[in-house]
Amino acid sequence: MDLIALSLVACSFLASFTTAALGIGGGTFMLAVMAQLLPSAAIIPVHAAVQLGSNAGRTALLLTKVDWSAVIAFSVGALIGISVSAQWVIALSTPTLMMCLGLFILSSVWLPQSHFSQLSRLKLGLGGTLTTALSSVVGATGPLVLGLVRAHLRKDGLPAQPPRIVATAAACLSLQHTVKLILFGALGFQWWHYSELIALMIAAGLVGTFLGKKVLLKTHASRFDLWLKCLLSVLALRLLYVAGKGYLGW
Repeated sequence: MDLIALSLVACSFLASFTTAALGIGGGTFMLAVMAQLLPSAAIIPVHAAVQLGSNAGRTALLLTKVDWSAVIAFSVGALIGISVSAQWVIALSTPTLMMCLGLFILSSVWLPQSHFSQLSRLKLGLGGTLTTALSSVVGATGPLVLGLVRAHLRKDGLPAQPPRIVATAAACLSLQHTVKLILFGALGFQWWHYSELIALMIAAGLVGTFLGKKVLLKTHASRFDLWLKCLLSVLALRLLYVAGKGYLGW
């Protein structure tokens, strides 16, 4: 295993560990690191495959908690979204992809989280369309999907039980990443070049999730969150720098 592959496997472990232990969005962290180490054409497909493994595992563990009516509504929207985003993916140049990733990471780290009001199935389906189209370009829209599902499952102004929210969101994300994999396969992405890396990253992520749930890292959690935000910001700014060089022809 070369240094890049080893770094990505370690990143998958760390992302899953911190998400389970601290509730921090490891998907964005993993996306930011992958954007530094993988060819631009492989970033979103490989990220989708690894995230599919992670979310499918969570769905299987919490299968009885899934709200399938919500998943169906989200899935209809996701299928529409993936058909729309196919045109975006083909049209994006490498500098444009780098710019989109950089701006998305900065906004997801520093902008306040949205608080959705209770959503109908129709609005949840529309959310599936928008987040799937966006996810095909920037990769990590897990926090947005989680917010949509949380809002949809709210009853009489009261939040649903956390296992139901997590299970339903994981099922929605599993579907979203599956249709993304189908899209990139149809566009000619050569999965076999990355199959071993994807399998190792999924395995490392499962270990990280297991250990993260065992270790409740409450001490200095806010300080850790700040350091992680700063690290993500540095990685995002580097992506914008690379994009700028591409546009200027340096």
